[in-house]
Amino acid sequence: MRISIVTPVFNDVRVGRALESIFAQKHEHQLETIVIDAGSTDGTMDVLERYRSDVDILISEPDRGIYDGMNKGIQLSTGDVVGILNADDRYSDPHVLTDVLDTFADESVDAAYGDIVYMDEAGAVSRYWRSGAPGLWAWYLGWMPPHPSFFVRKRVYDKYGVFDLDFSIAADYELMLRFVVKHRITTKYMRRVLVNMAPGGNSTKSIANIVKANLEVGRAGRNNGLRGGFLVPFLKPARKILQLVSRP
Repeated sequence: MRISIVTPVFNDVRVGRALESIFAQKHEHQLETIVIDAGSTDGTMDVLERYRSDVDILISEPDRGIYDGMNKGIQLSTGDVVGILNADDRYSDPHVLTDVLDTFADESVDAAYGDIVYMDEAGAVSRYWRSGAPGLWAWYLGWMPPHPSFFVRKRVYDKYGVFDLDFSIAADYELMLRFVVKHRITTKYMRRVLVNMAPGGNSTKSIANIVKANLEVGRAGRNNGLRGGFLVPFLKPARKILQLVSRP
């Protein structure tokens, strides 16, 4: 089995750490690494040049944002399974991809996901996102799996599409709603931490972004048949409070 890992980046030298976590993986499968740089103007390309011989596809050009970069990588990927690792994140240990691909050995599994931890530069965990495996009902209460841990078969992207660029902040949520709620793909929960994620993010960068993200969440629900999910924009942020106290 072949797995493609897509890493979008713009002006973030931490991408070197992300790539190191990919190359450190212990596995017996084919690995394709794809880096989509959005035309970085700092030292990011200098970092990427050091890994050019190990990266299968490296593109640097202006784009329409992080989801556009992800879409480019997905469309270029040739793996049976596609994962996305952001430039400021890293896999939690060298056995992540082995466990992911073992999960996909079951041909009935369309997507797999696990847990993530928010970890600062000093290695301190500030938030633990334990996904669990609730039923479809949970989506109506604001639940979603953490996108950095979400691995999907390429055939699902080919059939149901990639990220909708009309959603500038919540495109990951919209995509998962489209896949899971609208098209009812099969998912498998992996009861383990897959990704160490950097704190912060575009959706919480400012009050304006928080408001915009919640409006997009509501629109994503309406677009994908989340009937009765009008409370989701309020319930979804509230779930983060539980993650702050739900440590491993």
